[in-house]
Amino acid sequence: MLKKYFFGKHSFQTAGSLFSKIFNALTGKREMRILILGLDGAGKTTILYKLQVGEVVTTIPTIGFNVETIQYKRLKFQVWDLGGQTSIRPYWRCYYSNTDAVIYVVDSCDKDRMGISKSELVAMLEEEELKKAILVVFANKQDMDQAMTPSEVANALGLSALKDRKWQIFKTSAVKGTGLEEAMEWLIEMLNNRQ
Repeated sequence: MLKKYFFGKHSFQTAGSLFSKIFNALTGKREMRILILGLDGAGKTTILYKLQVGEVVTTIPTIGFNVETIQYKRLKFQVWDLGGQTSIRPYWRCYYSNTDAVIYVVDSCDKDRMGISKSELVAMLEEEELKKAILVVFANKQDMDQAMTPSEVANALGLSALKDRKWQIFKTSAVKGTGLEEAMEWLIEMLNNRQ
């Protein structure tokens, strides 16, 4: 049984079942699951709520996870936003089962932790449960002057080495909303093509 806790105008659910209804959309025949992952402070929760309510909301670091249903165009899906702190990352694997796509969010300004981000991404993509998951990388915080370009982020993460996986990187700004629609359109197209 899932319990919902309300904080302000946002709901947070605790796990009773990791296999709740996830993504009832593309054909109506199969539910799909999308995870938003990345290091703490990358902008995962801001992106989640920008996609859901269309505006930036004040967030606090995610301890555990947020689950929200998002209506995008004519599609309805549920997105799991998992906390990115060092102590929480080992628990990401508890949520991998039945995942169809991963949105991996990178703080393009955080050059010092790009190596850690790469290590986490590589370890995650080696997991058997994610072998078929589509990867969308958001090179986030592109509205900042010191942001690495998407190609610099792709190089730092070693994305060109991914030969057996559909992936794409997008230049995004969670606070301005830029790049989010383009990324979601690509993801939906990839999910539709896989059906």
